[in-house]
Amino acid sequence: METGTSINTNGYETIKDGSWFSQFRNGYNPWIARYVYGLMFLLANLLAWAIRDYGRGALTEMRKFKNCKDGLNCLGTEGVLRVSLGCFLFYFIMFLSTAGTSKTHSTRDKWHSGWWFAKLLMWPCLTIFPFVLPSSVIELYGEIAHFGAGVFLLIQLISIISFITWLNEFFQSQKDAERCHVHVMLLATTAYTLCILGVILMYIWYVPDPSCFLNIFFITWTLFLIQLMTSISLHPKVNAGFLTPALMGLYIVFICWCAIRSEPVGETCNRKAESSSRTDWLTIISFVVAILAMVIATFSTGVDSQCFQFKKDEVQEEDAIPYGYGFFHFVFATGSMYFAMLLIGWNSHHSMKKWTIDVGWTSTWVRIVNEWLAVCVYSNLDVGGSNSIEEQANNMIGFCVHLCIEETTQTFPSAIWIWLGK
Repeated sequence: METGTSINTNGYETIKDGSWFSQFRNGYNPWIARYVYGLMFLLANLLAWAIRDYGRGALTEMRKFKNCKDGLNCLGTEGVLRVSLGCFLFYFIMFLSTAGTSKTHSTRDKWHSGWWFAKLLMWPCLTIFPFVLPSSVIELYGEIAHFGAGVFLLIQLISIISFITWLNEFFQSQKDAERCHVHVMLLATTAYTLCILGVILMYIWYVPDPSCFLNIFFITWTLFLIQLMTSISLHPKVNAGFLTPALMGLYIVFICWCAIRSEPVGETCNRKAESSSRTDWLTIISFVVAILAMVIATFSTGVDSQCFQFKKDEVQEEDAIPYGYGFFHFVFATGSMYFAMLLIGWNSHHSMKKWTIDVGWTSTWVRIVNEWLAVCVYSNLDVGGSNSIEEQANNMIGFCVHLCIEETTQTFPSAIWIWLGK
């Protein structure tokens, strides 16, 4: 915040001491702007959820749209996709109109950080617009949203790995590195302990019977991947230490837990889902936390544009923008597709129960593939640590595509056959 104030002595200095409303109404303030965009994204999430779970009460209003066919085609899964499409159109228009912005006080900078009344008029219009489109267009958008949501997961993954790598380099670059070494080992030990505890709890909760081959495979393979990442990091040619594989291990254990938790209710190997099938206060709190976590993840990823710049300037110009506007809106555009996939379980033909999010076999496999991809990206960055950032990026893309396609084509069919043979 202080950096932004020193950069913009002509415009932001005169409005920084005012109230939030005065900054929102009169000032072109990019820091206030990002919170407003985040709030609009949260409202779109809540609107999509309300139409999915409680849209029946809006049938009277939906009948006014002829493509809704008495409102039925604008509720449930299709209603979520329509709201998602409107949200995507808003942020994609903002992406196209702000991409390439590099200087403050330019026209595109003022459009990103100001013109709020125009955008508050454009946003509801774009939200309503998909409800007049035929169902065939919405179905096509639903297919495209699968790809867009995958792009969002990849961006989020690279952002998380970038933060973990930066944290490790920060501790290693400290002047009192020996003293920091104790803190690093303590943090790494805690992370490894949580990983082992998480694996044990998953075995207890999600493998109640030896016939749960798929869950056994997921959990055991996660444990193997933690060992693999640790071995790569400790290899003499890499020498990345214990911290990064420990934190990455904690991350993939969390993804594995989310994947198994997404298995549909009624599966004998997921008694946790069975016990949470009723709507109680814990289910509601879990749902609200999931929505907020999704919004916060989108917001934090959108601001983190530095890790996606292949060439970083050592000296930042005085009138440079504080974060990448185009990248920020692009992340929110793909995030619009991502929240739609979570609310429909990544399957447009799958009906979700009230107060549930990201449930279904498709959701489970998306999480598992995301876990494998995380290990691919991390391992390749560790192996290519001595190369330039451009070479790391090229190697990472090629390596991940090759390895993930190979793992998916070999492991996915065999796991499916195991599951069908239970």
